[in-house]
Amino acid sequence: MGDSEENGRNGLLDAPAAGRPPTLGELLKLVGDARDGAGSDGSPSYDGSAVPLNYVVELDDVSVGDLRGRPLPFVLAFTNLTYSVKTPKKLTFPSLFRPRRSHSAASGGTKTLLDSISGEAREGEILAVLGASGSGKSTLIDALANRIAKGSLKGSITLNGETLESRLLKVISTYVMQDDLLFPMLTVEETLMFAAEFRLPRSLSAAKKRSRVHALIDQLGLRPAARTIIGDEGHRGVSGGERRRVSIGTDIIHDPIILFLDEPTSGLDSTSAFMVVKVLQRIAQSGSIVIMSVHQPSYRIMGLLDRLVFLSRGQTVYSGPPDGLPVFFAEFGHPIPENENRTEFALDLIRELEISGPTGSKPLVDFNRSWQLMKLPPGRRSPGVRFSLKDAISASISRGKLVSGATDGSGSASSVPTFANPFWIEMGVLTKRSFTNTRRMPELFLIRLGSVMVTGFILATIFWRLDSSPRGVQERLGFFAFAMSTMFYTCADALPVFIQERYIFMRETAYNAYRRSSYVLSNAVVGFPSLVLLSAAFAATTFFAVGLAGGFSGFFFFFFIILASFWAGSGFVTFLSGVVPHVMLGYTVVVAILAYFLLFSGFFINRDRIPGYWIWFHYLSLVKYPYEAVLRNEFGMASECFVRGEQIFDNTPLGNIPEEMKQRVVGAISRALGRRITSGTCVTTGEDILRQQGITQLGKWDCLWVTVAWGFFFRVLFYFSLLIGCKNKRR
Repeated sequence: MGDSEENGRNGLLDAPAAGRPPTLGELLKLVGDARDGAGSDGSPSYDGSAVPLNYVVELDDVSVGDLRGRPLPFVLAFTNLTYSVKTPKKLTFPSLFRPRRSHSAASGGTKTLLDSISGEAREGEILAVLGASGSGKSTLIDALANRIAKGSLKGSITLNGETLESRLLKVISTYVMQDDLLFPMLTVEETLMFAAEFRLPRSLSAAKKRSRVHALIDQLGLRPAARTIIGDEGHRGVSGGERRRVSIGTDIIHDPIILFLDEPTSGLDSTSAFMVVKVLQRIAQSGSIVIMSVHQPSYRIMGLLDRLVFLSRGQTVYSGPPDGLPVFFAEFGHPIPENENRTEFALDLIRELEISGPTGSKPLVDFNRSWQLMKLPPGRRSPGVRFSLKDAISASISRGKLVSGATDGSGSASSVPTFANPFWIEMGVLTKRSFTNTRRMPELFLIRLGSVMVTGFILATIFWRLDSSPRGVQERLGFFAFAMSTMFYTCADALPVFIQERYIFMRETAYNAYRRSSYVLSNAVVGFPSLVLLSAAFAATTFFAVGLAGGFSGFFFFFFIILASFWAGSGFVTFLSGVVPHVMLGYTVVVAILAYFLLFSGFFINRDRIPGYWIWFHYLSLVKYPYEAVLRNEFGMASECFVRGEQIFDNTPLGNIPEEMKQRVVGAISRALGRRITSGTCVTTGEDILRQQGITQLGKWDCLWVTVAWGFFFRVLFYFSLLIGCKNKRR
């Protein structure tokens, strides 16, 4: 295969086309040429192994007017979008002194969030949705980004005149949330590199992926902060503006055709906000459609926007270019003062109309409809789109758009794969990212290890060198019950892990960065080494100090059953973290259910004594199986004796009578049974103790495998909870 054909596969061109700003693919070629001239020693690495050279690629600003002279490959049109939600019923209480409300007032109704919204967004332009809080800005962005259930949204959304399928939209578009959802201990370069591993195809070499990341870092203006961690409340990192640009960068690493953003300037100072929108302008001019919501843009930001849509209570009050605002409001009868900020004036006027009377902003809505019909006759309402959707995608890929793994040139919806990489690649990248993030916070594991070691030390000193007397047997039972339940309670600290990563996961999987199954497997792989260390620490601390039976073979089984308990407990807690979205509520549920598991484990009440209507919970108890396994490991040897001769009186009121009296009673029992019982006669073996505890159904290895199976079962449930509960769509 020739070089030109290779470049065609990967979407890389030799030079930018004339009259058009370079795409990321073309920037990558420029960076690659500069790097080849510098030599291979300056090759950067996102893991910090080499210091990269700074290659700054200048992007010439190209006016939108230059783009209007050529055919528009992509036009996203939306017509009569309507979305309503049901309002909850109000609780009313009857009163003798208050008039009764009508049934319609008390019953729930519907609230319209979007009311017949129409418009279009073009490639090379930024469409900004403006309005006051509650006007429907974010709802419109969600509707266009397919984040509203199909049955709830009415109207049509087309791309180049063709209905946009949900699967294709996920591949060619991306959605940047208002919150910056990033891993705090990764650097800017690592964050973008991991995004590249997810979104770029396996056919692209690692060197080209690194070059692509560095080209994007230069485009986002993040070169000075490339080696700085993202940071959080406890770790100092990048600034707010840099953090926002990193969030955008993670979603545009594959050069999406459509970019949705929910208030990307929220919470930023004017300079940072301007830099963010300037980056978005460059992205649009490189061949993308950019649609964003913005609360109140500054004068400088207004100069970067191409189309505006003003909303008021879910209705359009203006749709057009920023330059059309003065004429629009002048004809409406409210001219904009010469030195007034146009958007501030428009938003203030809309707010005044909303609170002025019962009609609200309806006069402005009606005027906008008539003004649109007057300014845009039916024959000129839609520009001539000369490219079909298939041809437009093909042309976009050939210009350098790597549409989530598309490596052929067809560009059709069927030829674009759902995911850029196979699941084992995804699992490897997810595992590496989690290890990188967690190893920079060793205090979390050290605290968990310390708690296990302290618990083991306390148990070892309390139950030091237990003997084989009846009292030692009772103390062993208490030690095992407490130790096994502690293993499960220790797993509760895994609860916040996914709850904190939930929205990162939802953002990344919403547009097919990786499969949910890859995340579940990676989550299990990342957590397993720490479980091995915790199990080894607890077993080594307690087994020999307490004086448990079995020697080294017994020790290794004790270690394996503790590891299986950690595995099952962490799986159970991980499943709950996928079901319960709040940390404090999750802890409450975990503690309560684990208490029930301990209650029905068989320690407090034997299986034979549990009422029939509760026996099902006994078999669902996670503590039951490791508890029975360690008892089998301790008392399963037939040669071991735990009660001899006069020891039958221990732990009874007769335990304090003189030894001579005990011998007389034992002699009387011997004569009655017709069998001689002496001080050395074994009365109770380990098997007898197991029968007394109701442990007669499963062997110790059976209990071990059942415990391991519980861990797998809960991770399967975790997968289904992600599949069902993390749709990231409005109803």
